[in-house]
Amino acid sequence: MMVMSGKRIVVTGATGNVGTSVVRQLAESPEVDSVVGIARRVPDWSPPKTEWRAVDLGDLKEGDGLVEHFRGADAVVHLAWRFMPARDPALTWRVNVLGGVRVFDAVAEAGVPALVYSSSVGAYSPGPKDRAVDESWPTHGWPEAAYTREKAYMERALDSFEQRHPEVRVARMRPAFLFKEESASEQRRLFGGRFAPGQLARPELLPLFPDIPGLRVQTLHTDDAARAFRIAALDDDARGAFNLAADPPLDAQVLGELFHARAVPLPRVAARSALAAAYGLHLVPASPQLFDAVLRLPLMDCARAHEVLGWRPERTSVEAVEELLRGLRAGAGADTPPLAGSAVGA
Repeated sequence: MMVMSGKRIVVTGATGNVGTSVVRQLAESPEVDSVVGIARRVPDWSPPKTEWRAVDLGDLKEGDGLVEHFRGADAVVHLAWRFMPARDPALTWRVNVLGGVRVFDAVAEAGVPALVYSSSVGAYSPGPKDRAVDESWPTHGWPEAAYTREKAYMERALDSFEQRHPEVRVARMRPAFLFKEESASEQRRLFGGRFAPGQLARPELLPLFPDIPGLRVQTLHTDDAARAFRIAALDDDARGAFNLAADPPLDAQVLGELFHARAVPLPRVAARSALAAAYGLHLVPASPQLFDAVLRLPLMDCARAHEVLGWRPERTSVEAVEELLRGLRAGAGADTPPLAGSAVGA
């Protein structure tokens, strides 16, 4: 592993769940001299060696200065992503896809030698739940859900970018679902809605847990994912795709034990119908199409990240979920606009 000292790293989406952890770890790294955090809104948070730039990737026009923000950087870590509103796919496409392509182009124009891109398990085509797949599994997503559709499209955009710019070292990080205590309020708002009862996320209050066919997914603590991003940004030999997840995979049995609840079979169509009804009534922001995608995600083999990056998660998937639950009960957050802590209704 070859790591150079005195690096300047630019991070887009620097104030969100992943961005705050990546910025913190980069700022604490002796190999890094400075971090430029790019976000739609500048936070009050002031980590060491970090300067902030306000940029809205969904509202960029030609000549808006993104290249100047990148010039002189040793790597750009592109994390910016808009999950919601699921009811406005034109908006998420403008931010995630058009904004992402502008970031890629600006990396090349500014002469940045390395790009670390946050893809996702959601980029993968439907796959097995009884075995893990490596990074060669197709990345065509699930076409009906905006999130997976956009993640898959960005994989193709990155394919084209690498062909046109072989001089740029590209690392594609494909993490599982990412949780930490400080992200709890944001994730409640994104996926459960403002009025989801976060304070009631107590194991003793859920005697039964639904066992839905296909409900077997992977998670990872956000700080563990951030360590992999930091390594990829600083290691000049890190290139290609990397799966990131912790053990064990979460299914009804594991989650039932976590909640001290009995797993009860629930047909997929019944669960989806209930979610579709709630979505149709604007009771939840997460679409039934995203639910469909989650049930089809493959399990990921993370051997390449272990071997090439020397990375392994320090927390189990269960510990990551336990942190999320603790944060939900407390209305936890952080001192950035996306992660602002809040109670139900806020």
